[in-house]
Amino acid sequence: MLKTEQDYGMNRRIHNMNLYQSFAIGFLAIMVAFPEFAIADTSSGGGARKPNIIVILTDDMGYSDLGCFGSEIRTPNLDRLAKDGIRFTQMYNTSKCWTTRISLLSGLYHQRSDRSFSNTALTGEVLRPAGYRTWWSGKHHAGFNPYDRGFDHFSGFLGGAINFWNPDGRTAREGEPVPGWGADYNWAFDDKIVEDYLPEKGFYATDDFTDWALDWLRKEPGGDMPFFLYLAYNAPHWPLHAHPEDIEKYSDVYDDGYESIRQRRYQRQLKTGLFASDSVCLSPPEHREWNSLSGEEKATEALRMQIHAAMVDRVDQNVGRLLEQLEKNGQLNNTLILFLVDNGASHENPGKRGPKDASAPMGSVGSFEAIGQDWANAANTPLRKWKVQGLEGGICTPMIAHWPKGITTGADEICREPCHLIDLLPTFMELAGETANYPDGIPAIDGVSLVPLLKGNKLPRAEPLFFQYGSWQAVRDNQWKLVQQKSKPWELYDLSRDRTETQDLASQHSERVEKMTRRWRSWYRDCTGTDWKIASKSE
Repeated sequence: MLKTEQDYGMNRRIHNMNLYQSFAIGFLAIMVAFPEFAIADTSSGGGARKPNIIVILTDDMGYSDLGCFGSEIRTPNLDRLAKDGIRFTQMYNTSKCWTTRISLLSGLYHQRSDRSFSNTALTGEVLRPAGYRTWWSGKHHAGFNPYDRGFDHFSGFLGGAINFWNPDGRTAREGEPVPGWGADYNWAFDDKIVEDYLPEKGFYATDDFTDWALDWLRKEPGGDMPFFLYLAYNAPHWPLHAHPEDIEKYSDVYDDGYESIRQRRYQRQLKTGLFASDSVCLSPPEHREWNSLSGEEKATEALRMQIHAAMVDRVDQNVGRLLEQLEKNGQLNNTLILFLVDNGASHENPGKRGPKDASAPMGSVGSFEAIGQDWANAANTPLRKWKVQGLEGGICTPMIAHWPKGITTGADEICREPCHLIDLLPTFMELAGETANYPDGIPAIDGVSLVPLLKGNKLPRAEPLFFQYGSWQAVRDNQWKLVQQKSKPWELYDLSRDRTETQDLASQHSERVEKMTRRWRSWYRDCTGTDWKIASKSE
């Protein structure tokens, strides 16, 4: 346990990056010459086959947007993974796209790095020397090419958001309007950088990201070499773009409005045992009164959520395609699949950022719309707030773990232990065995392996979990969560009794508040080398 601020900093391991690079290059050379060396799995003993690992990350999806987390959206493939695996109810992200990706890939709090993922080792750089083929398809919210950071293959874009139909962003294809949302990020396909990526008609990002991953699975069976696949979907991030047939599935579903959907989702969550009503109440509504809207406004608002649902539905369809290929390859049984989200549903209203064709049907290439705060409140049922906020609706992700060969807790399990993205890389390293080493010369990994939870045991976590993004800061210590926005007073919640943060107990536990505040400030100083200063941002 942390005793002083100096102890916390001194306990960090700082090593030598050059030694790691030499080791990695040498180890890769050995594997090329002697590929059989990559087969043994010291983590499970006796030459057992190392598991394949797949991380599926969606973007701005709500906490309750999957059927197995309470939704009316049709997600049979992800529901199947949950039924045969584990649902995690308290898995934490960082509340923001790019910061989440740093922690997910590096095992570090994002405060130790920057938007270039400096001062880190990525999953590919750790697992490839341990005998893994490493693939990444989809979104990369940074400017560098993952192909240069330990990935055998990368196909995707180097930015935050795209037009799902035409990612060029500025160039209209023949017979189409100028794409809604004018961002034009670079794309990369292995070592090739494409500045203006203009695919042919028929491109839809969610489908094509899956196509690229399936190509690697089909063409590179790899013998006994396991693989790590990071499938980073941009859906259902704005702009709202979806196949017309998927949108049509949800006709009339959202006509009763925001609160009706929240209530129905909450009741499903209670019925399936995801939550108990005595410890998880439905958070107070933070949306407009549905009946205050005109008929035209109601129709438009319902359509927004239809398209959002269609985007989630299409993700699930593509997960089904992935599972089908794994079964065909005989790989599903020994593949750890993790599904999670980068942050809570987005309340953003970004329509002024780029062009759109007012006459284009919502969901088509020329449109540029978002669900907004009202539907974000429903998507995050039962939690409070949304993306970039430090309350549970901003930082908590629904996570599913599926691994028939390795999960021994039984099927359809619910794990309620707090976890964090920083725990993923340590998990992968334990599964990869002793040859998976984190390099010297950079901060040591902040997380702990989640393998004990897959076996039905407790985590050996010694430190609290810490959060900071924008004007929000928080710390989670066992059941206690301390959270603050800007310079407002710290709020304290007992999440074992009040998961939706409705009863502030700070005035009743002033000593606990003071102690947790000191630990948070010590952590921030250790990560950044500076003392915390109150943010001036509006969030």
